[in-house]
This record gives sequence, C-alpha cells and structure tokens, in this order.
Amino acid sequence: MSKYPATVGDIEFDDKLDDPDFKKCSPEERLSLQYYHGEKQFNYKGEKLAIIEKLEKEKISSETMMNGYITVRFLVNCEGKTGLFRVQQMDADLKESVQDKILAEKLLRFTKSLNGWIPKDIKGLKAGYYQYLTYKIEDGKVSEVLP
Repeated sequence: MSKYPATVGDIEFDDKLDDPDFKKCSPEERLSLQYYHGEKQFNYKGEKLAIIEKLEKEKISSETMMNGYITVRFLVNCEGKTGLFRVQQMDADLKESVQDKILAEKLLRFTKSLNGWIPKDIKGLKAGYYQYLTYKIEDGKVSEVLP
C-alpha cells in the first residue's frame, strides 16, 4: 500500500470527517475523474442556477464582514451521492487562512444538503468524479459561486 494517492488530488477516507456509509463507485478504481471530464462540466439538476437559488433562500452570511473564498471539494459517486468533503479558506489575496470557521461550517452544511448531483456518463457507464464549489465572500456575504 502506497502512502501516496492513486491520483494527485485524491481525497482519502478519514474516519473523523467522513461518513462510513459513503462508498466510491469501485474501491479498485485507479482513475479519479474531475468535474470537467465528460460532456457536461456541471452535472447538477437545474445546473448551477439551482444551487444559487437555493443558497439565496438560505441567506447564509458572516458577522465578520470578511472577504475571501471558501472552497468545498467532494466526491460524487456513480449513484449521485456525495461524500469525502474537504474545506479550504483563502483571503482575498488567495492566501490560505481561516477567517471565519462558522461561515465555513454553514457553507459545508449547505453543500452537503445539495442532492441533485448527477453521475458522469462516460461511454455509457456511470462514473463518480470530484466536484468543488468555491464561494466568493464579499463583506460577509456570498457574492458568487464558482466554477
């Protein structure tokens, strides 16, 4: 067993963070697809607009008036279920920093609540892939969702 992941960027299971019931499509899978592989770059029911509309209804914000980015990266399996969530915060200059743990937790919970992910279809086979959502924060409010 190698101490390195099969592919750069693979998220390894962590029993302190991850749901033990979440399963990758195939444990022996050596290839990790990314969100941009395949025909569509954004595989969500209703596309990104549906996520933005749901986010606006939630009215998630920070009391700190921070500026920066919070990225939530995760795996969508071949059933459209999500897991292996990881969060990274950056300031407005794209330097890693923890500016608001509470806001990051709110956005993580929001991202976990999204249940419209669609597996990739690669030559007729359903495949899992890594996806990320980066929330651009201006004055404590989400101003944009990337990609």
